[in-house]
This record gives sequence, C-alpha cells and structure tokens, in this order.
Amino acid sequence: MTDDEAVFAALADATRRLLLDTLFARSGLTQGELTATTGLTRQATSKHLAVLERAGLVVTIQRGREKHHYLNSAPIAEIVARWIGKYERGPVLTLADLERTLESESDE
Repeated sequence: MTDDEAVFAALADATRRLLLDTLFARSGLTQGELTATTGLTRQATSKHLAVLERAGLVVTIQRGREKHHYLNSAPIAEIVARWIGKYERGPVLTLADLERTLESESDE
C-alpha cells in the first residue's frame, strides 16, 4: 500500500476522522483522554489510533508511562498539493483571467 493509499484508507473511516478532529482541537491527548472525549471503547480507540499512526496522521510521544498523541497534518497537505491542488489551478486561473478582463474593460 502506498503512502497516499494508507492516508485515504485511514480517512475513509468516520471514527478515525473523529479522532483526528479531536486531536486537531486538542493535540497531545493520551489514549484514555481520547477514549473519554470521543465515547469510544479503549479497544476501539487503540485499533483506530494504530491505523492513523501507520498512515502517518498521528505521531505519539512517550512521556513516562503515558503516550501522548499528536495530529500530523503533513500527509494531508501533501495529498492536497499533489491531487486536489492541480484540479483547482484551472478554475483559479480562469477566474483571475476573468477578473483582469473585467478590470481592463472598466478602465476603458
């Protein structure tokens, strides 16, 4: 599985997106805090965090006996730049051309 496929597979699940949204709002949570915040079981939280970690969307740091989880948005930004951005360029350039045309017509 490629890196992009791992990210897309991780994002395909609503529960994993909930975990990412939770970490976006408050990064550095432990598994117990994530479990309490999301209402998932400890086992489900663990399973989904493992998928997110493999996809590179969550990074963990061990502090004593606790693992703190942090959102890593870099893989999503790379996908946006590589896949979504190229499809937006055409419409953006077209709108910029339209704006220049309309501005030049109003100057005349």
